[in-house]
Amino acid sequence: MTSSRPAVHRNLYGRRRGKRLKPSRAVLLETDLPKFLFQGASAGENPCRETVDLERQFGAKGKFRLEIGFGSGEHLIQIADSHPEIGLIGCEPFISGVASLLAKLRSQRMSNIRIYPGDVRDVLDVLPDGSISLAYLLYPDPWPKKRHHRRRFVTPEFLRPLARVLECSAEFRIATDVPDYTRQTIEQVPRDGLFEWTARRCCDWMRPWTGWLPTRYEQKAVANGGTPVYMTFIRTRVKLHAAAAEQDSG
Repeated sequence: MTSSRPAVHRNLYGRRRGKRLKPSRAVLLETDLPKFLFQGASAGENPCRETVDLERQFGAKGKFRLEIGFGSGEHLIQIADSHPEIGLIGCEPFISGVASLLAKLRSQRMSNIRIYPGDVRDVLDVLPDGSISLAYLLYPDPWPKKRHHRRRFVTPEFLRPLARVLECSAEFRIATDVPDYTRQTIEQVPRDGLFEWTARRCCDWMRPWTGWLPTRYEQKAVANGGTPVYMTFIRTRVKLHAAAAEQDSG
C-alpha cells in the first residue's frame, strides 16, 4: 500500500545535542551511520511520504520491530543479537545516543538494525500499515512539568500513528520508573480502544519481560530509589478511523 501524505512541520521536543562529541564519535556519524540509516523517513528525502519497502531495506523478508527512543542502544543491540531473523528500527533524536550505538556496533556483526536519528513520527509516516510486530518505549523522557505532559508519547498524537503501523495483536511494551508517567499511560493508551492492557494483577506489571536485561537508565533509576514498571499493551482489532471518530465526537 502506497501512502501519499504530504510532509508536515513538527516541533521536535527534547535535546538534539548535549556536550560536544568526542572526535572519534563525530567521525562515526559520518562513516558508519550511512551503513545503518533508515531510508525514506526524512522530509527532504521523501517529501510525499511514500511508504517504504522494509524488505528491501533489510534485504530479507521477516518480522520487524520498532524501538522509540533507544538511548545508548544497549537494548536494541540485545534484541538484534538474540533475534537475527528480525529487523530492528531504532529512532533516537539525541545525537550522542546515536553515536554511542554506532560505537557499540563497531564490535558487532549485525545487519538487522536500521537507525533513524530523528523524530519517530517521521518513521511512522512512511511505515506500511500493520508492518511492525512489536514496539518498545523504554524509559521515555518523563516531561515532569504538567504543561509538558502533552509532549509525552502516550498521547493520541503519537498513539494513533503507532496503532496504524502495528499488526493486529502486536505488543506495545512500555517501561518507566516515573509514577505519573505510569498513571498517564494507563489512562491514555487504552482510551481509544486501539490498545488493550494485558495486566490482570498488580504483579503482572511489576515483573520484567522474559529475557529482559536492565538498561543503563534502569540501573541508575533503581540505584536512586526508583521502582520500574513494565506495561504491555496489545493492538486490538478496532479500526483506527472508527476509534478516531468516536474520540472526536466525544
